[in-house]
Amino acid sequence: MLFMSMAANAQWKSYRVTANKDTINRIDNKDLRQGRWAIKVEGLRGEPGREEEGMYVDGKKEGIWRIYTTMGDLYAVETYRWGNKDGKSQYFSISGIIREESWKAVNPDNPYDTIDVIDPVDPTKYYRQVIKIEGSSVKHGTWNYYDNGLITKTENYFLDKKQDPFKGAVADTGTEGSDSKTAKVPAKTKPKEVLEFEKKVGKKKVKVIDGTTF
Repeated sequence: MLFMSMAANAQWKSYRVTANKDTINRIDNKDLRQGRWAIKVEGLRGEPGREEEGMYVDGKKEGIWRIYTTMGDLYAVETYRWGNKDGKSQYFSISGIIREESWKAVNPDNPYDTIDVIDPVDPTKYYRQVIKIEGSSVKHGTWNYYDNGLITKTENYFLDKKQDPFKGAVADTGTEGSDSKTAKVPAKTKPKEVLEFEKKVGKKKVKVIDGTTF
């Protein structure tokens, strides 16, 4: 058992052992952080200190990370992929949740991604496009802001672009500085009834009652 323990620990350049005999904060022989980590960050320049818990894979944050205040209160639950924020992240105060974010991580080895884009004319149809995403993480999805547990504001993002709720879906999937292609919006055509009416009327002047008086 002693031999097996020594052999297992030989692959780590450094590590810590908790009171429960768990091995954490492991650094391999390539100086990469691996496995479960617990990190204490001291306050600096007015910023409060914090404690973080989560997993590392080959030196990059992966999966769910929890952040606590120095008093032990839960401050945030963040989700990571490839070392970047991905999916939902939630932030809390003493009174409860205050913000929920939605992120999309970018694979540093392949910044291109295939996505479905909603047709701006027919929302039941989609375009599939390959695009290049700029940055390490981009805002993507719904962001909610809370007050006493109630949503007070909602924002929607599509690949870092804030969406206007009063307009249709945005077909442009590119980000500034990227070489992505933009989905073309089909040209609008006049209804059949309108075309027949214009054909019958021709160049005749049609008097329209507009409510004015003479």
